[in-house]
Amino acid sequence: SVRVRVGAEAHARLVEVAGRGRATMFMVAHAAMAVLLSRMGAGDDIPIGTAIAGRGDAALDDLAGFFVNTLVLRTDVSGDPSFAELLGRVREADLSAYAHQDVPFERLVDALSPARSLTRNPLFQVMLALQNLPSAQWELPGLEVGALDAGPEPAARFDLSVTLVEERDAEGAPAGIGGGILYATDLFDEATVEALADRLARVLEQVAADPDVRLSQIDVLDDAERALVTGGPSHPRLPDASGSILDLLSARVGGAPGVAAVGCGADVLSYGELEERSNRLARYL
Repeated sequence: SVRVRVGAEAHARLVEVAGRGRATMFMVAHAAMAVLLSRMGAGDDIPIGTAIAGRGDAALDDLAGFFVNTLVLRTDVSGDPSFAELLGRVREADLSAYAHQDVPFERLVDALSPARSLTRNPLFQVMLALQNLPSAQWELPGLEVGALDAGPEPAARFDLSVTLVEERDAEGAPAGIGGGILYATDLFDEATVEALADRLARVLEQVAADPDVRLSQIDVLDDAERALVTGGPSHPRLPDASGSILDLLSARVGGAPGVAAVGCGADVLSYGELEERSNRLARYL
């Protein structure tokens, strides 16, 4: 697993963004995660899984037991909306999903019958959780209760499991967002997921500063990555070549037909031989 960290100032602004959109902080985190996955190439329809308590009915308040269920939350990021507009979509979709939280995940899988594979979880591969409740305090007569160390990292059950934790200071003010990403090591290496964690923090900081920013304007790359893909000082651009690949090949044949053009093992063809064979193949086709 790798760490995720967002500062207190951005955290406070995200709380304001959630309030203006009548959304929860989980919905803000959900929208930001959908933005990141979409910008990383996951498309416009982003399914993300989450665990829900399953205690929507007040009749369950006095019952002891495990009612947790898994929900699949779908996000439509098409049309290049602003983050505030996307948060509205996420809020509507999440509330609709919460209304059906009593439907077991296994029943949903059976009803949809997706193509199954032992290499991935059905319906979603990214799990998201936001922890923002204070630690439970049990005061039982004659009994001391404390937290137990969770021990070693568990095995990853999903491609990525993102857990964010809201932190508060002594007065209850936003003090930052921590957490981490648990990843499957047969799919990702540590450097890749560290870069993903940095990008998630970068997305949260940008939408905190300007919730009206369009998704296409949200930058997931740092300066070094941007220089790598755009051709910075360490990666100079090659001069633009005019003409098609055939024009370039013909010019090379006319100027230096005997120079080696392609090779495979011990076999080497000059530009003249390459043109002869390619013309022969073209006539055959």
